[in-house]
Amino acid sequence: MRPQTLDHVALWVADRDPIADFVTRHLGMHVIEKTDKFTLVGSDARRGKLTLFAAEGPRERGALKHIALRVNDLRAAIAELPENLEVEQPRDGEAYFDVHEGLRLGLVEGRTEVDYDLDHAALFSADPVATARAYERLGFRYAPPGPSEQPRVEVGGAFVELHEGEPGAPERPLLNHLAVLVDSAEEHITEAEELGVEIDDVVDAPNTYAVFVFGPERVRIEYVEHKASFSLT
Repeated sequence: MRPQTLDHVALWVADRDPIADFVTRHLGMHVIEKTDKFTLVGSDARRGKLTLFAAEGPRERGALKHIALRVNDLRAAIAELPENLEVEQPRDGEAYFDVHEGLRLGLVEGRTEVDYDLDHAALFSADPVATARAYERLGFRYAPPGPSEQPRVEVGGAFVELHEGEPGAPERPLLNHLAVLVDSAEEHITEAEELGVEIDDVVDAPNTYAVFVFGPERVRIEYVEHKASFSLT
């Protein structure tokens, strides 16, 4: 399996609009696509994005600890946040805050071609080291720990961090899936079958073709191929 980039993190939320309004007003994003089922937001359609799927509430955080976005200038990015927002800065170059429905976002200062691209998704894991190794089987690459000193894996310059904690098995989780971009979803269907990885679904959409599999600790991972018709902005 050969994922190229962390394409998006998808969430289930009861009310999409407050989250979409927050990220478009304060985090340099725009609405890329909106349908009856989901809202896709990001600073660039071909970089890291958030997908907000409509779902019944309330949602539970489950495996998702936070999602962090990368910016060139953290101080300038913090200045764009609401004045009354409680912002935590546990380390130099990082800031974290709660948005809505249990969603916690972060800002990480680092060199990036596009501000507010995905830096990492932090997940709770019962065994972070073993879980990181399990992600390697799915095409993610082992990476040395970052500022948080937690085990992590890398794909296309973005990371999945594993933090010790119980992901649980909530009936209404906040995290829908992690999506990585690939050249061929069909090839990844074949490889998943050969590896004995459980396939959850295959979706042939107007702009994308994707296979969903169950990754470590039942986190869903989407291997998504952009079709030639892909023209979102």
